[in-house]
Amino acid sequence: MTPTSIFQHRVWVVIMALSIAVAWGWAFPLLKLGFDEFGIAQHMTASKILFAGLRFASAGIILLIIAATTGKSFKVDTTWGWGYVVAFALLNTTLHYTFFYIGLSNSAGARAAILNSLGTFILVLLACMVFKSDKLTTKKLIGCLIGFTGILTLNIGGTESGKFTFDGDGMIIINTICTAMAGLLIRNVSRRVDIFVGTGYALTIGGVLLIIPGFAFGGSLPSITVSGILILATLIAISAVCFAIYNKLISCNPVGKIAIFNSLIPIVGAITSCLCLGETFYWQYLISALLAGTGIYIINRSK
Repeated sequence: MTPTSIFQHRVWVVIMALSIAVAWGWAFPLLKLGFDEFGIAQHMTASKILFAGLRFASAGIILLIIAATTGKSFKVDTTWGWGYVVAFALLNTTLHYTFFYIGLSNSAGARAAILNSLGTFILVLLACMVFKSDKLTTKKLIGCLIGFTGILTLNIGGTESGKFTFDGDGMIIINTICTAMAGLLIRNVSRRVDIFVGTGYALTIGGVLLIIPGFAFGGSLPSITVSGILILATLIAISAVCFAIYNKLISCNPVGKIAIFNSLIPIVGAITSCLCLGETFYWQYLISALLAGTGIYIINRSK
């Protein structure tokens, strides 16, 4: 990877990272709309897991087909390389989305979007302990404090703005921990396999490991409609494109330089959830999103 690569060119990095953040923000209302179209009720946990598995396995297979047609190498260096790929698949896909889908179905889309930004702060703190290039500074501590304050703001107002629930907010928080840990593995994966191919492997393996228990515990798609298929296809496209590009950006740029753009995800997710799902937009959402975004900006701004 040379400094002139499109994935390291400042303008293109900004364009790609912004686009990914906006697309992932839209995924929040699309997921809920998808559940409704396929007739997946709130209590149908196995069906949610099956839905997630179909989405990510399909995205992974698409990436692998594209990789094969473009002549990319499918070789994974050493047995440890496969270990990293499988670990990444479990954290970034299987466990991540098991907790995420369950949490999203038991929490308002706007709350889930803002809570999901917690993973950015966790990743920043973990990166300081793992990578020499990411040092723990006063600026990062202040940014994390402001960001966590934004997360806590969600629960001001009691039942009016929604209260903390383990099967809703708790699942989203556990999901963010999995996301952060997966973020630490991206560079290790990229050193042992082409990151495009590695992302395809991870999504496929992780998706299959969601499909199996989904079917085993009675999961199904009760209602199949044209709208539902279009929504699922859109989510598959978001997964394939966004994960491939995001993992590439993380593998060849400082983690903090890319993480700053994730501040858009909760804002886009909250607004689109209220617009598309008819959810009430509480003032706590705006303040929480602004604080979370401010925290991420402080952590990643240039000297």
